[in-house]
Amino acid sequence: MARVLKAAVASAVGLFPRLQTPVPTVRTFSMSLSSHQVVGPVWNLGRLNHVAVAVPDLEKAKAFYKNVLGAQVGETVPLPEHGVSVVFVNLGNTKMELLHPLGNDSPIAGFLQKNKAGGMHHICIEVDNINAAVMDLKEKKIRILSEEAKIGAHGKPVIFLHPKDCGGVLVELEQV
Repeated sequence: MARVLKAAVASAVGLFPRLQTPVPTVRTFSMSLSSHQVVGPVWNLGRLNHVAVAVPDLEKAKAFYKNVLGAQVGETVPLPEHGVSVVFVNLGNTKMELLHPLGNDSPIAGFLQKNKAGGMHHICIEVDNINAAVMDLKEKKIRILSEEAKIGAHGKPVIFLHPKDCGGVLVELEQV
């Protein structure tokens, strides 16, 4: 069993080469805390908020999810500060975010040039303290794609983590 666990950990580390943080040793809890003990930022990862999909034709994508699959599809919301128009598709336990370029400088325009048919762009996971998450992740050498959190499509602070540090996936963290 121990060999299988060590092999699984070694395999996972290979997927995330920049994550070199050693696994802490489990110790018994003591009621007497040292005054010299330093506690790092505390934050918790929450649920999957949405999966974002870049689409070359927003109206066609909206019609597919609404008319073919029968999903609840929201209205188009332009987000000029992010260079995108978004539409949320409610899936009951989570959402899909349809992304379409807004303007020539849109990061989604570049994505669609490489992926003409569109495709999965990022996943969004909720966190309870985005500032603590940023501090902690920077200490762990995880690159963040902006200097500070921006207000996202839900009106809440968001940050994006570099996909090369996250197993090839662009990860958005959203404050809940």
